[in-house]
Order: sequence, then structure tokens, then C-alpha cells
Amino acid sequence: MISSKTLIIIVGPTAVGKTDLCVKLAKLLDTEVVSADSRQFYRELAIGTAKPTIEEMDGVKHHFVDSHSIQDYYSVGDFERDCLAVLEEIFHEKDVTILTGGSGMFIKMITDGIDEMPEADLKLRQNLAKRLENEGLEVLANELKTLDPIYYEQVDIQNTQRVLRALEVCISTGLPFSSFRKNQKVERPFNMIKIALERPREELYARIDKRMDIMLANGLEDEAKSVMDFREHYALKTVGYREIYEHLDGEYDRDEMVRLLKRNSRRYAKRQMTWFKNQDEFNWFDAKNEEEIIAFVQEQMSL
Repeated sequence: MISSKTLIIIVGPTAVGKTDLCVKLAKLLDTEVVSADSRQFYRELAIGTAKPTIEEMDGVKHHFVDSHSIQDYYSVGDFERDCLAVLEEIFHEKDVTILTGGSGMFIKMITDGIDEMPEADLKLRQNLAKRLENEGLEVLANELKTLDPIYYEQVDIQNTQRVLRALEVCISTGLPFSSFRKNQKVERPFNMIKIALERPREELYARIDKRMDIMLANGLEDEAKSVMDFREHYALKTVGYREIYEHLDGEYDRDEMVRLLKRNSRRYAKRQMTWFKNQDEFNWFDAKNEEEIIAFVQEQMSL
């Protein structure tokens, strides 16, 4: 791979319109799309993740959509390794490709890299997965607090994958997970054009509410029930599934569930916007201004 290759990165909050733009750009540039959405990996989750349909893909190849099972343990480090391999394959044939998603950490792993971590022991990983099922996340999080109080204060304790990965490292090496984290940015062998999409708040929130109505009409509740055995998986502890499980547990009625699904989706979009704006590296565009975005991409590629 040489530096003449270009990765176009399209980010933004849920429901902002990333899929439509990526497909148009991919067709214009004769390339493929790589998804960095941490929930669209899973084959069992289609409705609640707003996964692009075959019609929406419009003949454009999408990588890392339906690539794994909810039964798989798939960390951000695994994604970095696999995604870079896919990008290398694409760049053998094409000069440009597109990376998109709303999962800030997964995007950051490709743009900036992560610190080298010890390889995970498969038996230890399986043992921790069983313990998670039998003992629950709180017990494992408390164990992490004992082994690595520094990382415990930094990590999202509700993020099952990160808690398990940190425990793997602590237990297998006898050293705190935080001792391996140097936060050194890596240099990638390709150019990057970073674009973030936004819309006026009321417009975005209306799109989110409408999308949730469509998800519910398309069977979101049945989808959540079908994977209920895996409800401790991080992907199912997020907006769109957590509220349904709490309703099924009797915490509130269905009307309240729908209200919370919409409210929490709007709040999630706000957190996504905050994350990407704090990165301070993206070129921001109103999602409706597709011609302006395409012109910007073409200009950047000609430099």
C-alpha cells in the first residue's frame, strides 16, 4: 500500500443520513464501503441497528455488515486488525475507499491506532464469558477494580467487551491493563479525508423518532426477544434493546418503553455529536448538502 491511497471517513449521529451519502460516493468513485458500526457486525441484529438493506446498498459492497454472530466476542482491537486487512485488499484494486459509522472508538482505532496489547488466551476468554453469564457484569467489574483501579476509573463499566478485555490482560500477564496503554498515535499508510455530517437539531430528532416508529413496526420487539439469551452482550445493553428488556422485566409499560426508546436515541445522537466534535479533526457538513460534500472530496483528492 502506498500513500497515494485515500480513505474517506464519513461519521455522524444516528439517522443523520450516512448510508445514502456513502452509497452515492462509492458509486461515483467506483469503490466499496467499510462499516465501523459496532452493532451492525452482528447477523442477528438488523432492525435495531438500522443496518442498511440490500436496496439501500444499491449494489455497493459493504464490509463488516453481518460479519459476525452475537455469540462471538469481537473487540475493538479485533476490528482494527481485520479492518486494516480489508482496507489493504481493497487498496490493491482501488485508489480510494470509504469508512463509515457512528461508533467513535471504532473509527478512532482505524485513524489513530491502539496500543499493542498481549494476545488473548482463548481458554481464559471462554472462562470469563462463562463467568459473565453465571456471575454477572458487576462481579467482573469489581474484580477489574481490584486488579487495575486506574483503568476502572476510566472505562465505561457497562461496556462488557472492554471490561472482559481488560480482565484478560490483567489475569494473563499479572500486570494492570492500564500499564500497556500509551495512547501513541500511529501513522497509517494512506491519506484520510474526514467528514462529519450534521442536521439542525429538530430535524435530526424528528428523523430519529420516525426511524424508531419504523423499527417498532418492522418487529424490533420480536428481534430483541429472539436474542434475549445474550442480553448481557454489550451490543444488547445499548439504546434500542435495553429499553425493551426493561419493559419485558416489568419495569414500565409499553407506552413508556416507546417514549424511552425515542428519548434515549436522541440522547445517544447528542453524545455521538459531542464525541466527534471533540475530535477536532473532521470537516463538518449539513447532510443535505451532498453536492458540496462531493465537491469537497474531489478537491481534497486532487491536492
